[in-house]
Amino acid sequence: MSEAEPGTSQPAAVETCAQCGKELTPVDRVASGDRVFCRGCYATLRAELEQALAQMSTDVNYVNATVGAVLGGAAGVLLWWGFTVLTHIAFGLVAVAIGFLVGLGAVRFSGGKRSGGLQTLSVVVALISYVCATYLVNMTFINKSLAQANETFRVGFPPANPVLLWRVLTADVGIMDLVFLAIVLYQAWKIPKPVALPAAPTA
Repeated sequence: MSEAEPGTSQPAAVETCAQCGKELTPVDRVASGDRVFCRGCYATLRAELEQALAQMSTDVNYVNATVGAVLGGAAGVLLWWGFTVLTHIAFGLVAVAIGFLVGLGAVRFSGGKRSGGLQTLSVVVALISYVCATYLVNMTFINKSLAQANETFRVGFPPANPVLLWRVLTADVGIMDLVFLAIVLYQAWKIPKPVALPAAPTA
């Protein structure tokens, strides 16, 4: 086989559709990620993917999703409170796990579904879980201070009345508490969010 003479151009590589193997032309070529398809195959594959994503948001078992969200929230509460009891440090960043576990629980127990309804459910459960965890964490430190002061009164769980609940929740509240709460709610909102396809390439 003779080598190409200097100065001569090599023939351009022929592109083929990653799905059907059809030779592609500039007007019948769609790039998707690291693959290229003919327009027919791309349209078929996109329609199948859109249908699969739509099914993820239909027939959601909200009963199972609620169970998963509550279990995730309970795990997050125990994680933050347990960390506080063991280390005697109210490390608010641990609370971020609440939003993640609530969202993950809702998605897993619903069979991998994602929908706006699951987002709302997760945010509500995450908010309640965060309030519960905040109460328990603050209760731990308040009772420790009462014991050190030789006081006989102790803050109990659940709270005896709404006034006590409010006082315990707002004890030493600061801007970072609001930041952590925002992160918790964002995580709970993001994880069950429906998946959206990028816009289809224009002709």
